[in-house]
Amino acid sequence: MSSLLIFSLLIFLMLTGMPISIALGLTVLSFVFFMTNVPTESVALKLFTGIDNFEIMAIPFFILAGNFLTHGGVARRMINFATSMVGHWYGGLGLAGVMACALFAAVSGSSPATVIAIGSIMLPAMVRQGFPKRFGAGVITTSGALGILIPPSIVMVVYAVATGGSIALDPAGHRVSSASVGQLFIAGVIPGLMLASLLGFTTFYRAWKNDYPRMKRASWAERFIAFRKCVWGLLLIVIVLGGIYTGKFTPTEAAAVSAVYAFVIAVFVYRDMSLKDVPKVLLGSANMSAMILYIITNAVLFSFLMANENIPQQIANWMASAGVNWAVFLLVVNVLLLLAGNVMEATSIVLIMAPILFPVAVKLGIHPVHLGILMVVNMEVGMCHPPVGLNLYVASGIAKMGITELTIAVMPWLLTMLGFLALVTYVPEISLWLPRMLGML
Repeated sequence: MSSLLIFSLLIFLMLTGMPISIALGLTVLSFVFFMTNVPTESVALKLFTGIDNFEIMAIPFFILAGNFLTHGGVARRMINFATSMVGHWYGGLGLAGVMACALFAAVSGSSPATVIAIGSIMLPAMVRQGFPKRFGAGVITTSGALGILIPPSIVMVVYAVATGGSIALDPAGHRVSSASVGQLFIAGVIPGLMLASLLGFTTFYRAWKNDYPRMKRASWAERFIAFRKCVWGLLLIVIVLGGIYTGKFTPTEAAAVSAVYAFVIAVFVYRDMSLKDVPKVLLGSANMSAMILYIITNAVLFSFLMANENIPQQIANWMASAGVNWAVFLLVVNVLLLLAGNVMEATSIVLIMAPILFPVAVKLGIHPVHLGILMVVNMEVGMCHPPVGLNLYVASGIAKMGITELTIAVMPWLLTMLGFLALVTYVPEISLWLPRMLGML
């Protein structure tokens, strides 16, 4: 009854058009004041302690690094390198778009930023070369979603924070810790590369079938020059993942280092950004960080209410007693997350659903890292379909296309992503093999 009241109130407030962060806060306060004996002081204390988390500091730093790279010419150099490598294949510029999105995703951590950085350059170039606008828009919209799967990923940090305080017991009754940011980053490497390859194959097949333009094959000297020009941006991948794996940095320290490195590259190495542009980038990053942190604060309150009412544990016990196995549970999770993607954006979904699903998943023997990657892939799909698909709106502005037309354009790649989601769901080793091999699990 408690869970029914809580979620009914939350859904009602969201349907009024209220921002999700405020709806979360009001739901918690209303329930605490009228339905429980929890002292209000504890709510106020939780507001402040909820974001007193070292890992949360990684979010503004990764946002800042991504903004410096977006404005600093890194995307253009990555596009040139990708074009030199695969431009002579069928759908050359489309394949280069997928490859450039994958490369930029590895330094930005954000899907919308990837779509903006790559799409604003790639889409006009593809139209000029003779590709249908729908084809180009479909490629960039879906490939941009790699921004939250290929590490570093802001959504992975949010998942680690959201499940950090949860109490979860495995089938044997032993307590299980949530996934760390470092584990999630390493776990995202193979799924990210696999999805990029599948999107590239879809692009190649459609280009081959429709005989879309191909570019002249670049010489190895031209490829080397293109690589040399973009190598400073690519080194950021080595710094972040290498630093975390070798133990030189925590993920938060890696985020801070990446922000400083991105500033130096954009301003002093590539010189595509002047010092007078830096305050604008700092302000934009601060605005985005504040928005995400405000959502996190209210979502932490919501998680506190869930834990206080013991709702996740009750759901876990009910599912275990009902004989629901892990395969059926993951199917339900996928359907639930895909439906949530119709009305909410990725950060809010993870913050609300992760603390509820995490104890249930662990009770059924599902690894926290597997659940985290599964949720991230679901968020990727949600970013590419209406009505709240953020990538759709960003790509719509770049391509000057309506949402309905763009939805039709992304369908072949969206179906590929759904097929990959099924694969990640029922083959856990795709997510777990690399961190296990590196001794991180």
